[in-house]
Amino acid sequence: MSKKVLLSSKEIQIILHRLACQLLENHTDFKDTVLIGLQPRGTYLAKRLTTILTQEYGVKEINLGSLDITFYRDDFRRGEKTLEASKTHINFLVEDKKVVFIDDVLYTGRSIRSALTAIQSFGRPAEIELLTLIDRRFSRHLPIQPNYRGRQVDAINEEKVQVLWQENDGQDIVYLINE
Repeated sequence: MSKKVLLSSKEIQIILHRLACQLLENHTDFKDTVLIGLQPRGTYLAKRLTTILTQEYGVKEINLGSLDITFYRDDFRRGEKTLEASKTHINFLVEDKKVVFIDDVLYTGRSIRSALTAIQSFGRPAEIELLTLIDRRFSRHLPIQPNYRGRQVDAINEEKVQVLWQENDGQDIVYLINE
């Protein structure tokens, strides 16, 4: 097994600021926009972006939520290990809002398909966008593409992308792992 560093902590910070600026360009005051981190790992990215937007770019208020898609997955109850649900925390209406789904890695697109189904329980958004830190572009099973991407990676199927966050793993780093 070999591990290659795709993004260092400093590179992640630069990308986060670029993504925040892109969101700011398209959503200005975030009055009609909500950010939703996909559980579990997209929530770290969503919180970081929200912090950058409010503290460094002066956005007054951002509706930030987290969405668990466990029971909407098409592989629920198919695998050997039992999937554990996380908490969904959406304390605002998504009806007629612009929703930005945020996840760390876009791989097959199945998680996003599940999120599209899950969000319907909270209303009908006016528009849905996707922001992802890593886009594994040649691994898609569904025709889903990000509106905002941190880094595009051409990883073959045996390779895995591992994103570590300071809040959960003690460091910010992205690895490409070849098993």
